[in-house]
Amino acid sequence: MSKSIGHALAEAARQIDALDARVLLCHVMRKAAAYLIAHAGESLDPQQGRTFDALVARRATGEPVAYITGRREFFGLDFHVTPAVLIPRPETELLVELALARIPENTACHVLDLGTGSGCAAISIARHRPHAEVTAVDGSPEALALAGENARALAVHNVAFAAGDWFSAVAGRRFDLVVSNPPYVAESDPHLAEGDLRFEPPLALCGGRDGLDAIRAIVAQAEQHLSADGSLLFEHGYDQGAASRALLRAAGFQAIASWPDLAGHERVSGGQNLT
Repeated sequence: MSKSIGHALAEAARQIDALDARVLLCHVMRKAAAYLIAHAGESLDPQQGRTFDALVARRATGEPVAYITGRREFFGLDFHVTPAVLIPRPETELLVELALARIPENTACHVLDLGTGSGCAAISIARHRPHAEVTAVDGSPEALALAGENARALAVHNVAFAAGDWFSAVAGRRFDLVVSNPPYVAESDPHLAEGDLRFEPPLALCGGRDGLDAIRAIVAQAEQHLSADGSLLFEHGYDQGAASRALLRAAGFQAIASWPDLAGHERVSGGQNLT
């Protein structure tokens, strides 16, 4: 016997979060949430019901909704995501906002995104600053392929992709702005065994014993790839602001600062190359 939309959602909510259930059913039915509310008494197609039950079972094991649906919204854009990349998070939107504040709207400039993953930061920057030339680098071929797919799907043409570890793919080049959301979770952090992190690529999460290995490498090499007055901005852990500022000072950066996320935690740090 076919279940109604309302019944299916209520049944799923006994196994998973009710909001997750709604997202999954929207995905299965290809309808907006408002449709589910307005048509709660409508019967699900039997195949839709079976598909929905299967997705709910996957979510009940902890698999992230974004990997189940293959989609995640970021900075107002719809991105395709897979287990090859980190799931875009709201905290990273702060990195994009700070980057956009440093890029003139109608002036050509060169921007570099290190460890682009799904391409969410690079593509969002390029979309909002069409005169900028954005280069996005990642060491994972799967991530680069996905980022390129996202750029094409979103019709963003002023971003190019390059394979390599950090600055190795752009040897000899300088940029007006370098941004990065690098791995910054300490390898012993218990959160790695919890929630969505269990399913995400470890290389994109773990930053060594204290979580700062990638940040150290980026800060140490950034001056060689920044133009005069160029800026470096990078995301980091909620408790890594002071350490990040110390690394920037040691590397000779000026105008060093950290910026809080919506929860009030220092989430992005950066500085300028004024040499």
